[in-house]
Amino acid sequence: MEQYEKMYLYQRIVKAKLFIDHHYAAPLDLDNISGQAYFSKYHFIRLFKSAYGKTPSNYLLQVRIDNAKMLLAKGLSVLDASMSVGFDSPTSFAGAFKKIVGVAPSVYQRKQVEKQKIIKENPLRYVPHCFVETHGLSK
Repeated sequence: MEQYEKMYLYQRIVKAKLFIDHHYAAPLDLDNISGQAYFSKYHFIRLFKSAYGKTPSNYLLQVRIDNAKMLLAKGLSVLDASMSVGFDSPTSFAGAFKKIVGVAPSVYQRKQVEKQKIIKENPLRYVPHCFVETHGLSK
């Protein structure tokens, strides 16, 4: 019976995680997220952290930053990317982005543009050498 209870609790936590994954751009708070799992905020934080290794707020922030990285790599402006992933201001976005990624969003975007240019010029540069050799692509 205890195994069934653990599985039930885990399913509720997963439901809240999926809610974050699908609604990260919306103005979410802990009440919204914990409500998806039908837990009190504090119990939910404890269970979520034990399942995913970070608090729901930190997970939401990571999801937003990961999605912003994709948008920046596609050429979206820093302002548009920050608003698209749910930040209220580009300043708070830039601070959070730099804290997690290690560089400012504009620097990250510039590096991604440079990387895409290099890939277009020499596509094999980013293919593992063992794959290139195995498939005869080095010739």
